[in-house]
Amino acid sequence: MSQASVAISLTFSLLASFTAVSSPATPVATPAQQFPLQDVRLLPGPFLTGQETAGKYLLSLNADSLLAWFRREAGLEPKAPVYGGWESLGIAGHCGGHYLSGCALAYAATGDVRFREKAAYFVDEIAACQDAHGDGYVAAIPGGRKLYEEVARGEIRFDGFSLNGGWVPNYTLHKLFAGLRDAYRLCGDEQALLVERQLADWFDRTTAKLTPEQVQQMLGAEHGGLNETFADLHTDTGEEQYLALARRVQHREIFEPLAKGVDILPGKHANTQIPKLIGHARLYEVTGDESDRAAAEFFWDRVVYHHSYLTGGHCDHEHFGEPDQLNDRLTDKTTETCNVYNMLKLTEHVFAWRPEASVADFYERALWNHIRSSQHPDGRVIYNLTLRPGGTKHYESLYESFTCCVGTGMENHVRYGAGIYFHDDDSVWVNLFIPSEVNWKERGVKLRQETTWPLSDRTTLSIDAEEPQEFTLRLRRPHWVAGDVQVRVNGEPLAATLSAAGYAEVRRLWRDGDRVELRLPMSLRTESMPDNPRRIGVFYGPTLLAADLGPGDDPAATEPDDVPVLVTSDRPVEAWVEPVDLARLKFRTVEVGRQRDVELTPFNDLHDRRYAVYLDLLSEGDWSKRSAKIAADRRAEAELAARTLDVIRPGEQQSDVDHKLTGEATESGYHAGRRWRHARSGGWFQYEVAIDPRVDNLLRCTYWGAETGDRTFEIRIGTERLATETLPGPRPAQEFVEVDYPLPSAWTEGRETVTIRFVPNEGCIAGGVYGVRVLGADPKGIAP
Repeated sequence: MSQASVAISLTFSLLASFTAVSSPATPVATPAQQFPLQDVRLLPGPFLTGQETAGKYLLSLNADSLLAWFRREAGLEPKAPVYGGWESLGIAGHCGGHYLSGCALAYAATGDVRFREKAAYFVDEIAACQDAHGDGYVAAIPGGRKLYEEVARGEIRFDGFSLNGGWVPNYTLHKLFAGLRDAYRLCGDEQALLVERQLADWFDRTTAKLTPEQVQQMLGAEHGGLNETFADLHTDTGEEQYLALARRVQHREIFEPLAKGVDILPGKHANTQIPKLIGHARLYEVTGDESDRAAAEFFWDRVVYHHSYLTGGHCDHEHFGEPDQLNDRLTDKTTETCNVYNMLKLTEHVFAWRPEASVADFYERALWNHIRSSQHPDGRVIYNLTLRPGGTKHYESLYESFTCCVGTGMENHVRYGAGIYFHDDDSVWVNLFIPSEVNWKERGVKLRQETTWPLSDRTTLSIDAEEPQEFTLRLRRPHWVAGDVQVRVNGEPLAATLSAAGYAEVRRLWRDGDRVELRLPMSLRTESMPDNPRRIGVFYGPTLLAADLGPGDDPAATEPDDVPVLVTSDRPVEAWVEPVDLARLKFRTVEVGRQRDVELTPFNDLHDRRYAVYLDLLSEGDWSKRSAKIAADRRAEAELAARTLDVIRPGEQQSDVDHKLTGEATESGYHAGRRWRHARSGGWFQYEVAIDPRVDNLLRCTYWGAETGDRTFEIRIGTERLATETLPGPRPAQEFVEVDYPLPSAWTEGRETVTIRFVPNEGCIAGGVYGVRVLGADPKGIAP
């Protein structure tokens, strides 16, 4: 039985024992509700600047280029060349959906009709493509019709990121469903709802004859949050079939354990999961089924408190590791921005269920220290926000990349208003200290917040009321406050009640012109790695400070000793960090840096510079013992990096895609903190890797040193046999082992890439392969 079949069998065993509450389909009245984005307006400050930058980018995009593959698949002539990057590949159309959502969100956030017009044009064109197909289907997915015809017949071939040979087609459809929903809800576009319904009806028909097992197979490939958009479509139309469809695409393998409080996250592709749980959050609100809430809330808790870094971001190379084990997961591929985008959306649901300051604390951390950090002043955004000491922010191009995080980047920076204020019938929660104004239409009240936070520890809220109103203002007391919050109403000190949920509550009869001044004292503080208390980040209030290590193209970036460590003799942070310019939150270390002291600056405001947000904190004794080892380790890392021509991380989405993975009877999994890939008897898998024909090349493969079973296989370069390997090796050990295979120069001469194929012997398994690295000449020019 294949691994996929085993997983499905286990899933249905779990289903048989699961006693979920049957859905009463009764909408839940949550304790708190978001203000509609249309009712919040940003005022001058860094968030308005970011919103305006994102708006300019959206207006600069050519909708016809994003529509090109939609028209091509519908048999229509494209009106403009397709954009490059992912939009010209098998995931074409996903950024079209994000663009539609981005324009709808920007219209809601600003009222600028240009965004509504852009959205309307896109919907019109999608409708024309749908009409050309004639059966409700519409997508830009290359070969999508053939793919889904196979699925409809129950012919399902899946991996984590492919379905019947297509790159995450259901993920791409989810982005289109979400865009159409947003155009309807935020722009009032009735045609968008019609297109969405017809597409959902087609999807319903396409999957209607599949068995439950076949549906779960289909859901084994990343599919975004289809359950969310179908639940929303049910809400928008009142049609029960869409609620049934939302339940049909419930990925039981993920949902059931989480609903029972079982942590299954290690090794999972992170952003594959979050949209599913947003969908369950929505289903809870639509139906009242407590199992949906249990799964979403447990997932949120595990990610926030056991997988997140200082910034509020999580994951390395797009995957979850072991909980609370982050110290050794600091690479150039940490904290994917899509993940944070989706965690903010999930957090909005969680706060509505339990409006607590701790929930809003996470929202603030992730919004301020990751999302604001991910946008360059020129509008470019970041895929993976590296937290590797000595790293630099790598921005996607404006018009060539079109990766998933470029797509979510179209939405991130025009939805800042979503998390600032919540309300119930009798109170307003002020969660974020962002210059803004909210219109509480039901009460005839406007609340205006003016602040330079976090450059200042004060914010002022003024009331504009049509008539006197009695209600409660709930002002968040953040976890980082240095002491008590201080509240003044119309200039007079007020002893506000601090609720158990962490809010300073002020209830009174509010009159037009009333002013509330809130002071939130800030101080320097540190936070540690959960698995290494000596590796710390420095904050001032809510703001993560980064050590500024120089320009992003600084040649010193290759020096192993360039990232300093701090020798503090366990003194408090105030003793070794001093302000340089407190008005701009600039600080510096004082006589503790080895080999140098550094300036500390807000991470979200640091661009085109090298940095370290994590710093090692040592005593004098530790420094004496470790300095030589630290230097040697860094030097070895730098030398390995200099020799490396290519690296494959088998079983990880982007690495598999980038290296053109193909194969048969191949599976991937997770063990000992790393992903693996293998092929069963009769199968194979191969990658395309970069080489350097000017030097000798070496293939280095990583295996688990204590494998079991018959694992003899060939490694081929093209059609030539490079080696025959048997696992485990001569000395089995519970650790990873690396085996080197020199590549004959005759096989690499005149080539820049080769294919590496792993083929099992009859009755055997090839792998697991945990890593593949191609090495060239060493830094001294000596071939390995």
